Amino acid sequence: MFNLFKSKKATINSISIPDFGWEQVKNEAEMQQWLNPAQSIALSINFFDQKPDLPTAKDIDLLRDYYRDQIVVPNGGLIQADLINLKTYSAIKTMFKIPQNPTGMTYLGSLTIPFKKCSYVVKIQAVEVGTTGLRDSLVSNQLLTEGKITLGGAGFENWFVDPYDPSFKKGTLMNASEELAYDAMFPEHPLSQARNLLTQIESQIVFADELSKYKKFKK
Repeated sequence: MFNLFKSKKATINSISIPDFGWEQVKNEAEMQQWLNPAQSIALSINFFDQKPDLPTAKDIDLLRDYYRDQIVVPNGGLIQADLINLKTYSAIKTMFKIPQNPTGMTYLGSLTIPFKKCSYVVKIQAVEVGTTGLRDSLVSNQLLTEGKITLGGAGFENWFVDPYDPSFKKGTLMNASEELAYDAMFPEHPLSQARNLLTQIESQIVFADELSKYKKFKK
């Protein structure tokens, strides 16, 4: 863990997270970033010294709509968007997917901690490299055998679905193999790694004393 630098004014150093011993490739006032040894996962802390542009940090349905509208622009999809309590601070936990060219997915997980006049985003970017689609293939075969999905004229039925709104059909929707329940079967998959890293960060994140005096984001 890197050292906390305590000051009366919030800075990027006002939160501390595990860096997992990775190489630090950026150390700036607005962003600190680390890369794993395989250079397939990037971890960063991002500090925004301005009022957050979030529509809300209380209405989860509105937040999910907001994130959906953003992630479909690059043809991505929503995997998770939840409000959580992070060491007494309100936070938003998200996971997105964005298709790579020509194959594979990039998974983006984040913890957003908004205050009235600033915010922090802890971000994990995990890229699918090498052989892609193995998780999808194995899980789809299993679900076909179990009769939980079926093969129709347009592909698998009940395979692609937004996790919160079955009527939403835009972008690259979450598929059944991306459910949390399958992470244990594929611990090296980028989605599994991204979720595992976020869980570790949630339990180990430390907030400096000055943040306790900062006004919360009220929307």
